Amino acid sequence: MSDAPNPLGGLDLNALLGAAQSMQAQMQQSQEELAASVVEGSAAGGLVTISVTGGFEFRGVSINPEAMNPEDPSELEDLILAALRDACTKINDLQNAANPLAGLGDSLGGLGGLGGLLGGA
Repeated sequence: MSDAPNPLGGLDLNALLGAAQSMQAQMQQSQEELAASVVEGSAAGGLVTISVTGGFEFRGVSINPEAMNPEDPSELEDLILAALRDACTKINDLQNAANPLAGLGDSLGGLGGLGGLLGGA
């Protein structure tokens, strides 16, 4: 072995690579679990519900007859949109919870002033 100084300042590339591979496997598993998860978005206290997977595969729609007003079909349309938005919000929450990197930038102090390099303030 040579006693020459490490040009990388003691950085262990093998450990770094191992950590990156572990994180990649963890993210893959999280993505698979998320895609298999089913959430239910609802509106008007459950009068309209929509079931959708974390992969945005829509599984079902349930509309209680009380939600139907023949004189104003736009009410039902609004309830369906509200249930869709609720389901999407729940999927986004699941994605954030499943992402092992979520919030990492915050815990490291953001970009450390590098945001300006990308056109940020």
